[in-house]
Amino acid sequence: MIIELEPVFNNIGYEKSFDYELITEDCQITGINPFIKPIAVKGFVRNRAGIVEIKAQAIADMQLFCDRCAAEIYKKLIVPINHVLVTKLNNEDNDDFLVVGDMRFDLDPLAREDILLELPTKVLCRDDCKGLCPQCGKNLNQEPCSCEKPIDPRLEALRQLLDNN
Repeated sequence: MIIELEPVFNNIGYEKSFDYELITEDCQITGINPFIKPIAVKGFVRNRAGIVEIKAQAIADMQLFCDRCAAEIYKKLIVPINHVLVTKLNNEDNDDFLVVGDMRFDLDPLAREDILLELPTKVLCRDDCKGLCPQCGKNLNQEPCSCEKPIDPRLEALRQLLDNN
């Protein structure tokens, strides 16, 4: 979504709101698009005392898989999008501000970046997820398995000593 910022920068107290859906076809994580539908982005751009800020909220419905047991999870992700916009920087090393040179701002890349940065690094169906049995593959959240735990090969000689006694 392109936002025309000239009236915002030129009028102190001016506010421009927006409400749109961000298409997520190119938002993939390890080859899978976790977003069930387009992401709702709602917010405003305003000039308060000469400082132009963008404040928005993105709401995404996601389909993920548990990292331990591979169970399907549906999750709603709410991401705040808060940035200060400027027409030029005095200090080029400053990453706190977004430079808008031509008074037009494409919100899509910024919203997409903020959303991807907020994605969880570890997804669990629940905090105490037991995962899958490494031997038989049973989901240990549903039922225990009857597999014997493998013996560490470094301790095999000790096991043989205990079996002989």
